[in-house]
Amino acid sequence: MRKKLRFLYLAIIFILFFRVPVFALPAQDVEVITDREYFPIVHQALREASHSIQVMMYTIGHYEKYPDSPSNTLIKDLIEAKQRGVEVKVILDVSDWNQKVTRRNENTGRILSKNGVDVGYDPLPINTHAKLVIIDGIITILGSTNWTYYSLDHNNEVSVLIKSKEVTQKLSDYFQKIWRTCQQK
Repeated sequence: MRKKLRFLYLAIIFILFFRVPVFALPAQDVEVITDREYFPIVHQALREASHSIQVMMYTIGHYEKYPDSPSNTLIKDLIEAKQRGVEVKVILDVSDWNQKVTRRNENTGRILSKNGVDVGYDPLPINTHAKLVIIDGIITILGSTNWTYYSLDHNNEVSVLIKSKEVTQKLSDYFQKIWRTCQQK
């Protein structure tokens, strides 16, 4: 009996002092998006945005030779959202080690900026590898998908669309934290 009480006592102490805090934010809906499902879902969400769009993307490719490519269409969606009064901010990666990504993002950034979209570039020593889209304070889309030809048309990619004010607020706060470190060109 004494051994059982000692075991119970130790178990209670262990549970009280060594438990890992677990929390979850509420979500109304979570949708898994794979491969070619990404483009039509994000395209529609951007077109339906009414207040704000925040995009943090490792790389966005604009292709002069392919004006109707999925990534060009998403870029147009951002510009059209800005033109209809939506606040649009985009954070892109630039680096001192990957000039291909830097050139691609600076080209896309020039196109967006020329059309009124606010664009920020992360500091050179920091690699922003996120693929995050936040829309109207309720929708978050995050995962592995860059806005490039291969990511949108060929790669195996997975993302999630989360409808949750709480999740979106937490990630929007993170976006704003990174935005404050960015250089606008």
